[in-house]
Amino acid sequence: MTEAVINNEHKDRLFTLLFGRSENRAWTLELYNAVNGFHYDNPDDIEITTLDDALYMGMKNDVSFILNEHMNIYENQSSFNPNMPLRQLMYAGRLYDKYVHLHKLNVYGSGIVRLPIPKLVVFYNGTDREAEDEQILYLRDSFEDGDPNGESDIIVRVRMININYGCNKALLEACKPLSEYSWFIEEIRHNQKDLHLKIDDAVNRAIDTMPKDYLIRPLLVGHRSEVNMGWMDDHSAEEINELSKEDGRREGLAEGGSYKLISMVCRKIPKGKTVAEIADDLEETEAVIEPIFETALKFAPDYDVKKIFEELQTAGIRV
Repeated sequence: MTEAVINNEHKDRLFTLLFGRSENRAWTLELYNAVNGFHYDNPDDIEITTLDDALYMGMKNDVSFILNEHMNIYENQSSFNPNMPLRQLMYAGRLYDKYVHLHKLNVYGSGIVRLPIPKLVVFYNGTDREAEDEQILYLRDSFEDGDPNGESDIIVRVRMININYGCNKALLEACKPLSEYSWFIEEIRHNQKDLHLKIDDAVNRAIDTMPKDYLIRPLLVGHRSEVNMGWMDDHSAEEINELSKEDGRREGLAEGGSYKLISMVCRKIPKGKTVAEIADDLEETEAVIEPIFETALKFAPDYDVKKIFEELQTAGIRV
């Protein structure tokens, strides 16, 4: 692998540096194979398509590339973001526009335009240790009432994969650079939280203690200052706040996700819907809906969503 050269005027995130640059396409291919269970062996077939914010009016995604029939759009998130389906839809629109123009496709002709299949993935490495190993985020959850009747003409789903160290072991074992990246992030957090090091010292120590046989080590050592700045950009606004304001972060997640689900359940109850019917409407399990349903009944007919959420939390029920 050729060592990456970083332009200081256009600094990439670490995840992008590792998997979104043409000189590291072997790692990109390894990640693609691990995520999809494939065994392709020619990294030269990869066409990197990552958006450049200088060309796309401030819009820049982490990693995107075309391989075979797939348009792969990969994002790395250090905090849970329920709006990733919307963001990925926006990225996909830009990338398809770029694809159409580069290949001189006629979208106004009588023949159907053939496009690569979008594969939308978020690699999550936030500090919520109770996050699932994998889950699917849907654009429909952003619509009023969650679009229970399937009225939306746009369907977007995003696969969110937990890549925290110790999670999804089979995936990490299948992609050594991703496993090493996961270790690196975990080591930085350990240095910050347990050794009480400042951010730059925590990053430097993680680089210095990284095993000598790690594939990504030469790149990190050779571009230490850029990696340091990249970590600051990626995590200072979120990771540091998470360490000191965990409760506030959880409340934000609740308002963005749990409150919405509770509200949708509350709207169904006055219509005489049963737990089973509501679960079917909202495409949730009855195990998820039943405690919300039973708790909400205590607050009828006003159904104070905040109070319902607080009672669920007090009872130790995660929504």
